[in-house]
Amino acid sequence: MVSPKHHLFICTSCRINGTQKGYCFQQDSVKILQTFLEEIDERDLSGDVMLNNTGCFGICDKGPIVVVYPEGVWYGKVTVDDVERIMDEHVEGGKVVEDLVI
Repeated sequence: MVSPKHHLFICTSCRINGTQKGYCFQQDSVKILQTFLEEIDERDLSGDVMLNNTGCFGICDKGPIVVVYPEGVWYGKVTVDDVERIMDEHVEGGKVVEDLVI
């Protein structure tokens, strides 16, 4: 069983039938997910960080949403440019990126 240090959930507006549509999807959430995947790979953290795309969290006006466990920190209005900061400061540095917290 995999025991990652961090588990990240990213809303990609994935519907139950597998289609993706909605606010987070329209705001490049799939690109955000891809950028997290690239950062995890480049940092050789695949055993330490698990990543999942999710359906809607129900707070679309704050999207795209990224949730980081085990801390349970919710980040809102995340952009592709924020991914490196979340990886540097939160995942590797252990410090919450306060200005993105919702």
